Amino acid sequence: MKRFVIILIFFQILLNGPRVDATSEISYKVEMPNWKEVDRILPRYSKFTVMDVETGKRFRVQRRAGSHHADVQPLSVKDTKIMKSIYGGKWSWKRRAIIVIQKDHWFAASMHGMPHGAGALKNDFPGHFCIHFYGSTTHRSNSMDLSHMLMVLKASGQLDEYLGKANPYEVTNAYIAGIKQQDVKIVSQASLQKVKWPPILKKVENVGISTMELLPPEDLTEELYIDIPITVDWFIKNEGRKVFRGKIHLVRYSLTDPWKVDSKHFLQEHHL
Repeated sequence: MKRFVIILIFFQILLNGPRVDATSEISYKVEMPNWKEVDRILPRYSKFTVMDVETGKRFRVQRRAGSHHADVQPLSVKDTKIMKSIYGGKWSWKRRAIIVIQKDHWFAASMHGMPHGAGALKNDFPGHFCIHFYGSTTHRSNSMDLSHMLMVLKASGQLDEYLGKANPYEVTNAYIAGIKQQDVKIVSQASLQKVKWPPILKKVENVGISTMELLPPEDLTEELYIDIPITVDWFIKNEGRKVFRGKIHLVRYSLTDPWKVDSKHFLQEHHL
């Protein structure tokens, strides 16, 4: 099992632990094992702690089911309230980077925040929610959900490395996924320019790529600039569905530098 060291700075962690200097750095060893290994370490009915990477808030859960990923429920009414507060008081399918804590194990993971299906605990949580680890899949697919994968990489400290080696199409998919999940870290890392993302992301209720024309990877080895024909479906707050058909521009400064999306052009083209 590989171990990764991630430096996490949590201002909000003061809400969940001893009072410390808000500027202090707290270092955790975070593992990113494959789902098959996690499935063995965290069997059905096991209990563990979930810590949200962005807020530092923690709550307790129990794994109740799930074969391709973990189906879990908050342990108590208090845990449900903490989880809901992480999502701003409203349940959501948005993915979030989390760390699963079980004894001396700290696992990089991803969760969504939407109760669904059956629930068995007295916790004011109407159903269960899903936690994904590296290599886990949804019930409908044999491959890992992209947004969950990005959140696991974020939680493990591997997101920068992944995007640094990604091809233009992988960067584009991550960029759109970051917008969909309203995750400033992901979209900023894939962006060429610095952008004030929060007010933009708040407008986006949903977004997805309908079509994207691909070139063979061998045609991209010497390129520093690429225009990718793309169709994007948007659902904008108070505006409804919009469809964009055009090109997304990506650049890199050298053949060894990472690809970045020209956000200035992208946002202008999409009227955001």
